Amino acid sequence: MSTVFPTLSEIERKWHVIDANDVVLGKVAAKAARLLMGKHKAIWTPFLDTGDHVIILNAAKVKLTGNKDDQKIYRSYTGFPGGLVETGARKVRATRPARMIEEAIEGMLPKTKLGKQMYRKLKVYADDKHPHAAQQPTAMTVA
Repeated sequence: MSTVFPTLSEIERKWHVIDANDVVLGKVAAKAARLLMGKHKAIWTPFLDTGDHVIILNAAKVKLTGNKDDQKIYRSYTGFPGGLVETGARKVRATRPARMIEEAIEGMLPKTKLGKQMYRKLKVYADDKHPHAAQQPTAMTVA
């Protein structure tokens, strides 16, 4: 008996909303990465994108454990010599709070073209409003 793989027409993409208010960053990221990859579905296949769309709200209110607000550093590189830019977590939360969640989730996805395709289905918003009401997303809770 041969293995049956899902075709593009068989893959149903649903929309999920996760509220990150007072939830630990890693738990939100792990739940979202699992939904984006499609590992919660019976048709999951490692080399196909069977995942769903994920909307994350209240990114500015996500919780960091321990002293990470003071000690965690986000790094980016401009491409020029000596162009390493280091920013603390407290400043990132004040300026671009969605970046914290985006980087955590991106690190949990595959580092391939397939992972980039999965990452495009992620929408992160700093407050509790989003423009995706027409897709009728279902609310997900993070334990």
